[in-house]
Amino acid sequence: MAYRYRCGECGFKTSWGTESQGAEQQIDHYAERHPTIVPGGRVEANNKNPRGGNGCLAFIAVAILLLLFTVMSHH
Repeated sequence: MAYRYRCGECGFKTSWGTESQGAEQQIDHYAERHPTIVPGGRVEANNKNPRGGNGCLAFIAVAILLLLFTVMSHH
């Protein structure tokens, strides 16, 4: 899962990452921009991997399969 925190006071939002990374970014934001307010807002979550995905891996696999199909069809 990946998480993104949104500020309850302004339009700030953290980057997608782990839950602890987002919470830390939100706390830092509030300390800098809203020092007298307790951190609030909302948290968004999705199934995205915070360390990166395998999107390229799927693309490469399909490209290799197409290449193999092309080579085999010419023989």
